[in-house]
Amino acid sequence: MSELVSTGVEGLDSILTGGITERSTVLVSGNPGTGKSIFGIQYLHHGVTEHGERGVYVSFEEDEADIRGAAESIGLEGFDDLVDSGDIVILDKREMLRETDFSTAVDKLLDTIEDGDFDRLVLDSLSMFQLFFDAEQEKRTYLLKFSDILKANGLTSLLINEQGAVFPDTEVGLENFLTDGNIYFIQTPTDSGVNRYVWVAKMRKQDIDTDIFPMEIGEGGITVHERAGGFSMMGRSDEPSF
Repeated sequence: MSELVSTGVEGLDSILTGGITERSTVLVSGNPGTGKSIFGIQYLHHGVTEHGERGVYVSFEEDEADIRGAAESIGLEGFDDLVDSGDIVILDKREMLRETDFSTAVDKLLDTIEDGDFDRLVLDSLSMFQLFFDAEQEKRTYLLKFSDILKANGLTSLLINEQGAVFPDTEVGLENFLTDGNIYFIQTPTDSGVNRYVWVAKMRKQDIDTDIFPMEIGEGGITVHERAGGFSMMGRSDEPSF
């Protein structure tokens, strides 16, 4: 049986019956502000502090200072020290977008993961990553190769994907089929703010709970509450309207 990698998110590991399968590539989707990047930061922080697993955060959208600031905003103790020590390596947009050539950006990433002993990786975001390609077939080919490279280097990876819709799109994108698991972060507006939910839609080789669960972002990061949201994305009759 494959080993499971803990996400560090209270409640989510229970939904995943222990965590994410080791050396898998998981797509994390949602519209802006749902907590996807916080999830990635928390995932890497937990890996180092609780399991001694070093990580890489690759961002095509943020500077290193932004990522450090996000970690500080949710009170992840010692995050700056972990970056300074090299236990968490950040490749930010200044490095990844310095050249418009895809090969140069990927070579930078590959040099990092091949030269270091890393266990976890977060790519933020896949949407920006795919802008390097024009043809759909080219996207498919490189995404498959990229996923295989990450696994060959022993990495359990989160690929963050921006999505415009409040709820997951009914049309399933190519990237959903090429990854080992799909986790959706959802937020719906209310009179007083937003309600947040997480939905684990797919996880290969794992018995998971595919209901939707409420979550919140607070001190220490994301917490998922193990009280089901009371509805399913698969069109149950008791699904509420928002």
